[in-house]
Amino acid sequence: MGRGTSQVRNARGVAAATAVGMAVLTVAGCGSEAKSTEGTSTGTFRPQWYAGVEELPEKLAADGTTIVVGDPAAATTVRLYEDPRCPVVEEFEATGAPALRETTLRRETKAAYTLASFRDDRVGGDGSKRAVNALRAALDAGKFTEYHTVLFAHMTKTELTGGYTTASLLKLAGQVKGLRSKTFDTAVKTMKYQDFVAASARTYEAAGGDDPRGPGTPTVDINDTRITSDGEHYGLLFEQTTFRELLNSAHSQPQTG
Repeated sequence: MGRGTSQVRNARGVAAATAVGMAVLTVAGCGSEAKSTEGTSTGTFRPQWYAGVEELPEKLAADGTTIVVGDPAAATTVRLYEDPRCPVVEEFEATGAPALRETTLRRETKAAYTLASFRDDRVGGDGSKRAVNALRAALDAGKFTEYHTVLFAHMTKTELTGGYTTASLLKLAGQVKGLRSKTFDTAVKTMKYQDFVAASARTYEAAGGDDPRGPGTPTVDINDTRITSDGEHYGLLFEQTTFRELLNSAHSQPQTG
């Protein structure tokens, strides 16, 4: 079971959820009490590439930890909390996330990522921290979205149990045209952004409210609405068609004020 019932922060967001006949905007998986496949790899991810993805604007928000992808003027903000080693995030990236990619490319939504690394402490290794550091380095190269997709496309039991290594992160970076460079490679090898990794982890933990462990990953907020899974509706976020309908409903009823 999740940690409670609906937590409504924005009435329009709730209306959007109701409009598609479901009550889930947030799904807690790794690091929570919700239904979870923690410790197992789904192995179902297939990268979804769309024309123009490399042209999506990417930037670090003013808070210093949120990575924002998409048109800054987009009316709908989808905030995602993800740990690079969480198998439930892997499942989300394979199923619901492609719908978000579509709406972001249409400039209807923008995605705001907070990257967690608690899996290192819970299952061993330092692969989450290394992956978050590498993703931050990819942002500097304007390749965050592409590299993020590649990492989840190649998650294996090795990543889940021991984590990404410097060698594996660099090898995967080679699949993103224009990402490998002396600057990027050095940042990955030296953990240049370890302060960002730590700060991002604190932001994730703070998002848990009364739970200092954080909200669980993946967690998805649409605009300022978070509806926590009670377990019964857990799987709905992982259905691409349903998630697309949810995003379309939020877009048709944008935030005001």
